[in-house]
Amino acid sequence: MKPNSGTLVINIMNGGKAEAYEGIYQCTARNERGAAISNNIVIRPSRSPLWTKEKLEPNQVREGDSLVLHCRPPVGLPPPIIFWMDNAFQRLPQSERVSQGLNGDLYFSNVQPEDTREDYICYARFNHTQTIQQKQPISVKVLSMDSLNDTIAANLSDTDIYGAKPVTERQPVLLTPTGSTSNKVELRGNVLLLECIAAGLPTPVIRWIKEGGELPANRTFFENFKKTLKIIDVSEADSGNYKCIARNILGSTHHVISVTVKAAPYWITAPRNLVLSPGEDGMLICRANGNPKPHISWLTNGVPIAIAPEDPSRKVDGDTIIFSDVQERSSAVYQCNASNEYGYLLANAFVNVLAEPPRILTPASKLYQVIANTPALLDCAYFGSPKPEIEWFKGVKGSILRGNEYVFHDNGTLEIPVAQKDSTGTYTCVARNKLGKIQNEVQLEVKDPTMIIKQPEYKVIQRAGQVSFECTIKHDPTLIPTVIWLKDNGELPDDERFLVGKDNLTIMNVTDKDDGTYTCIINTTLDSVSASAVLTVVARPNPPFDLELTGQLERSIELSWIPGDENNSPITNFVIEYEDGLHEPGVWHYQTEVPGTQTTVQLKLSPYVNYSFRVIAVNEIGRSQPSEPSEQYLTKAANPDENPSNVQGIGSEPDNLVITWESLKGFQSNGPGLQYKVSWRQKDFDDEWTSVIVANVSKYIVSGTPTFVPYEIKVQALNDLGYAPEPSEVIGHSGEDLPMVAPSNVQVHVLNSTLAKVHWDPVPLKTVRGHLQGYKVYYWKVQSLSRRSRRHVEKKILTFRGNKTFGMLPGLEPYSSYKLNVRVVNGKGEGPASPDKVFKTPEGVPSSPSFLKITNPTLDSLTLEWGSPTHPNGVLTSYILKFQPINNTHELGPLVEIRIPANESSLILKNLNYSTRYKFYFNAQTSVGSGSQITEEAVTIMDEAMASRQVDIATQGWFIGLMCAVALLILILLIVCFIRRNKGGKYPVKEKEDAHADPEIQPMKEDDGTFGEYSDAEDHKPLKKGSRTPSDRTVKKEDSDDSLVDYGEGVNGQFNEDGSFIGQYSGKKEKEPVEGNESSEAPSPVNAMNSFV
Repeated sequence: MKPNSGTLVINIMNGGKAEAYEGIYQCTARNERGAAISNNIVIRPSRSPLWTKEKLEPNQVREGDSLVLHCRPPVGLPPPIIFWMDNAFQRLPQSERVSQGLNGDLYFSNVQPEDTREDYICYARFNHTQTIQQKQPISVKVLSMDSLNDTIAANLSDTDIYGAKPVTERQPVLLTPTGSTSNKVELRGNVLLLECIAAGLPTPVIRWIKEGGELPANRTFFENFKKTLKIIDVSEADSGNYKCIARNILGSTHHVISVTVKAAPYWITAPRNLVLSPGEDGMLICRANGNPKPHISWLTNGVPIAIAPEDPSRKVDGDTIIFSDVQERSSAVYQCNASNEYGYLLANAFVNVLAEPPRILTPASKLYQVIANTPALLDCAYFGSPKPEIEWFKGVKGSILRGNEYVFHDNGTLEIPVAQKDSTGTYTCVARNKLGKIQNEVQLEVKDPTMIIKQPEYKVIQRAGQVSFECTIKHDPTLIPTVIWLKDNGELPDDERFLVGKDNLTIMNVTDKDDGTYTCIINTTLDSVSASAVLTVVARPNPPFDLELTGQLERSIELSWIPGDENNSPITNFVIEYEDGLHEPGVWHYQTEVPGTQTTVQLKLSPYVNYSFRVIAVNEIGRSQPSEPSEQYLTKAANPDENPSNVQGIGSEPDNLVITWESLKGFQSNGPGLQYKVSWRQKDFDDEWTSVIVANVSKYIVSGTPTFVPYEIKVQALNDLGYAPEPSEVIGHSGEDLPMVAPSNVQVHVLNSTLAKVHWDPVPLKTVRGHLQGYKVYYWKVQSLSRRSRRHVEKKILTFRGNKTFGMLPGLEPYSSYKLNVRVVNGKGEGPASPDKVFKTPEGVPSSPSFLKITNPTLDSLTLEWGSPTHPNGVLTSYILKFQPINNTHELGPLVEIRIPANESSLILKNLNYSTRYKFYFNAQTSVGSGSQITEEAVTIMDEAMASRQVDIATQGWFIGLMCAVALLILILLIVCFIRRNKGGKYPVKEKEDAHADPEIQPMKEDDGTFGEYSDAEDHKPLKKGSRTPSDRTVKKEDSDDSLVDYGEGVNGQFNEDGSFIGQYSGKKEKEPVEGNESSEAPSPVNAMNSFV
């Protein structure tokens, strides 16, 4: 026995025999509290005995009969493993006909001549002793019917009737087990093996059924060619009748095996240790089951309880010991033994009677941390006798915890099934019994769960691309997360292409090996979350390979291939291309394409082509590289199958016919010596065909033909083997010539002043001498009827396609004289012109007057001058002048209209208001109506006294000083604005000043003593509030979008020597004036100046 141990060591390596230690052993452990015993331990030495010597007779058996070769191995411990081999140590083949039984015998359902041999050897392997024992070889000779008949014939006379019967088929007969029924007993939990081996010819087939039930699913297996039924882990429910049925074409036989499942004892309730305090009651329960039902017996400290010292506190009641009012002397170890004929069970239970105050074994102030919405288990391991009662409190002055939100375990643990953030705090465990009380505090912290708020997503990426998986997390700030990336549940490859960031994984230059599942795992000390995404790497498919040509015929062949790897993107179709090594070596042409599920195709071939084929695979990513070319296949030459296409006959000269066609391609020739037979004859004549054979060209010219005559034409292909099928005829024409005659009866109908319609009679088709393409109308303006002046003639041309006999002439000028002629057009050119036809357009409305000037303004008058319209479009009858005043709010006053004779070019308007702005509308008229108008504006001058007051004020010293001060302030303000703008903000006042610049006064002109032009700082900007307005002294609203500039294209102002203002305006076209009765009197310029001062 080992020191300080209960282990017993038996060592026979240094001598001694194992048989000396054979027997039953049991271990007993004892102290002052009692004795415990172990189960019985049986020691038996292994044995591997030799085969008994026996004389084996050779086995002679007729072909088709059954045979059993007995093994009968020696009895060993444990039993040996049996197998059959030959002299060369090769296992003998087994089948449905020949197989080994569970007892080791070799069974032949029927023997065949090939079963003849002299070395059937049975081997027994004893694994425990690592030895193999061999039986003497067994000889088997199968007598075939032919050899048997020869033997009989040699021993009988010619007159005897002899002859063995031929091999006959036989119904199945069971070789094992024998009889119609048998019994089998197996223990619960073991493996049940049932066997049926049958003889018969043909070899029978075995089938198993369970009478009155089904074979247990998931536990049933068939072995040895279904001759053995195997059921694992059997139970009492597997008892019953099992039938094996052997069947061949001649009939069947069966055998019923009645299976009974017995059971060694097994625990239902094993006795458990019992701790009691003095005066308490308790019980030990020992319940077991088995078949047959086990016997229960009790021992105390290894001694049968019947002869053990009596204890008044215990009472045995079958499988139960009842304790009442125990005392400390009642402590002992009790053994329960449950046994039947198939085995026994033994269990020790310690009954410990002691008195102990409560003790809490969980460390004080232990900290528990959990994740919100998960269970929290707070330990309170305790010990005491009697068993202490456990209570839990929360907080320093909390009440006892009760209710469904808590679970109180027997070992003192408090479970909070769903911990929340408000579950955080101090919890107190109190243990008490009649001998005392103790308490312990633990801390609970509830943390926010770790979450993946942006999970990696499924990605499809092309090879050599870049892909990124995101994994963004949210976690409790007091927890430190660690992020781990896995590929296919393993570590990431050690490759610099994999870049792990804070919340992402990037893979550079993706390859096919990167395909797989990527998992992001976030671990904290309390929880772990993960998310996965699949990366699919796609690429163009690999090229097909192993191209093979089969089924070669003259006009077809079958091509097959093996697809290359599709690279995760299904192949949608295959493209087949061919090369003609005879006519176009190195050039690949499209042949056909087939769906991606097809790997063979029947191809149509042309004669006299040396074919090679290649296949290209196509998926959504693109096309693969072409496959390697197939072997070459040269088709035989033949007559051409087709004739040239696009045959045409078009003359290039009036006396020829040019016949053209599209030549056949190389492989269309179908053979060597390609030529063309060109035939033609004049249509609608019964002439014979004129034919000529030309080389492989695409044009032939027939000379000496009439002009533009239809011909029937055909072109036929031929080669050295013959002609193509008869070609179809086409119609062509010989060459065209210029048309012979001009259109007649040309008529013109003027529809209005700018549009006319022309008619003509068509020319006879015979005179066209070609394909009629249409008619051309040449027309030009001769002169204007209003000016009687000629100008350069510009001819215009309108073309009308087809056989049209009229057309419209748009864009004519009113009141003008025109000429036109008409010509017919064919493919050669234009024919002669028809006689010129003269027509005139009526009057129209005139254009606007060429200019309008307003000069010599006085207090109450203005002088108007104008120019006649550039295009009068008729005889002018008069001019219409309309004008109206404009007040300081830009409202229009009453409209006045004056009609002026057409021969006038100026007009003085009198009785106008002083210092008033007027708007004028001016247009010319013909008998047809009024033309477009031009508009201008002008202002009458102010009162002379007011003007002189303005001059006097402007020359006063105080006024000059005030203006200087204002200018200085403005300068300072501009500097401040400039500085602020440079610091990063655009100054709004500066923007307004830029947009509302004051007018500037130019220096005096020396020639006439007047001031120079007055204009805005920016062209055409309206006058703004606060600016001086020398033109009319009008102060405008700042937000007004109207100005003097809006009524004319420019403003030019001059001062007379007396200080008055003369306004001169250039013309501007506007809509008709709006009439009104509002006052149009403008304010005094002096008032405007006073408001500025």
